[in-house]
Amino acid sequence: MQDFFTNPIFPFLFIIPIIYFLILRPQQQRVKQHREMVDNVRRGDTVVTAGGIVGRVAKPPQKDDAEITVEIADNVQIRVVRSTLSEVRAKNADKTDKS
Repeated sequence: MQDFFTNPIFPFLFIIPIIYFLILRPQQQRVKQHREMVDNVRRGDTVVTAGGIVGRVAKPPQKDDAEITVEIADNVQIRVVRSTLSEVRAKNADKTDKS
C-alpha cells in the first residue's frame, strides 16, 4: 500500500478533480449562462458588444440567425454577430437603473 502513495502519478490523481471543480466547471457554467443570455435577446433590449458598442436591438432576431441588427443612433443600424454580445439589458432595466 505504501508503494501506491509513493508512486509519482498519485499527485496527479489528486490534482485532476481540483482542477475540474476550480477551473473547468465554472467556465462551463459561464458559457452556458452567456448562451442563454444571447438566445433571449428581444427587440428593444439594450446590448453591449465585446467591442464596446452600445445600442438597441432594432429587429427581432431569428433563432438560427448568427447576426442581429442593432441601432446605435437615430436611423443608424449595424449588424453584429450574436456571440460578441457581452451584456444584455432588458427594455425596462434602463428606466429603473438610473440612480
